[in-house]
Amino acid sequence: MSFSDIYRGKRVLITGHTGFKGAWLAEWLIQLGAEVTGFALPPPTEPSLYNQLGLGSRLSHVEGDVRDLAAVLAVVSKAGPDFIFHLAAQPLVRLSYEQPVETYATNIMGTVNVLEAVRLAARPCFVVIVTTDKCYENREWAHGYREEDAMGGYDPYSSSKGAAELVVSAYRRSYFSGPDTAIRVATARAGNVIGGGDWALDRIVPDCIRALVAGDAIPVRNKVATRPWQHVLEPLSGYLWLGACLATPTLSPFHSKLASAFNFGPALASNRTVAELVQEILKNWPGEWVDKSDPAAVHEARLLNLATDKAHHLLGWAPVWPFAETVSRTIGWYREAHTASSVAGIHAFSSSQIAAYTSAARAAGIAWAIEGKS
Repeated sequence: MSFSDIYRGKRVLITGHTGFKGAWLAEWLIQLGAEVTGFALPPPTEPSLYNQLGLGSRLSHVEGDVRDLAAVLAVVSKAGPDFIFHLAAQPLVRLSYEQPVETYATNIMGTVNVLEAVRLAARPCFVVIVTTDKCYENREWAHGYREEDAMGGYDPYSSSKGAAELVVSAYRRSYFSGPDTAIRVATARAGNVIGGGDWALDRIVPDCIRALVAGDAIPVRNKVATRPWQHVLEPLSGYLWLGACLATPTLSPFHSKLASAFNFGPALASNRTVAELVQEILKNWPGEWVDKSDPAAVHEARLLNLATDKAHHLLGWAPVWPFAETVSRTIGWYREAHTASSVAGIHAFSSSQIAAYTSAARAAGIAWAIEGKS
């Protein structure tokens, strides 16, 4: 089993487990033998990966809002987690323009509430707070942003995530510092994640799938924007390995430096325009696309990518699947879900993708996939 059985029998709390990334993370942790508690609002979309995987019967589901401190305190107290992965968020840039107050309250105060619950529980715990690549003050540089670059954000979503990073830094230095602390907190920055089971509005892959299923041309609103596209399992492997290394000093010689921020992104060759992504999608599911660029649309960054040297050198982490395979695996999942829509079938196919990704990582010698690493 990958991750050297670090998570087997451990209590793990995931916030946001009913979302796209949260559902994949819950599925992987269950396969690793963890006792998973999920805290979240109901699934934000219909269909939802959470329901398609039948996760409700395989973990402890607690419905709640991270903006409610009392509810967060209660779930942390009851679950008694060894690990926390905080993914609950308002994750959409364009929606943040329409709902700025909700975005700031969820992404900033939700993070505060999770950290406050951990502080008050005062029990050993390893915490990974998931933010985004958009937390940086984006100057449209050609080179990748590094973890020490300035936080910022043009829009409410991006700036809320930059602020969340500052919150984590302040809590870590104020309450969770020192070599003997029993609570260790890191942040994980990744974005432009694609993969099966994302059904959100205003994201390019779900928009493509909805159009292809309907037999319509795919509407593309920002064809020249360049992004570091990565399969959802790539950053999730980083989150899981970061949590494992925080908890296990023997896994990394840099253990004392791991309670900090980490970027998780793809190889440089996966930095592609939206138009290139759509064209690659159409190789796997034939159809057409149409340029729907709108000069009056709200601002979205044109260029953004991350440097992942720190994750490579301190964690031994690296991306696994190249761009073409990332897209192929993603569209393969949607095609499978479209033709064989049973929970059992989708669960089996999703499990096979985790197994294939793990096997590829092991063949590549990635640290987290090597048996007996600890």
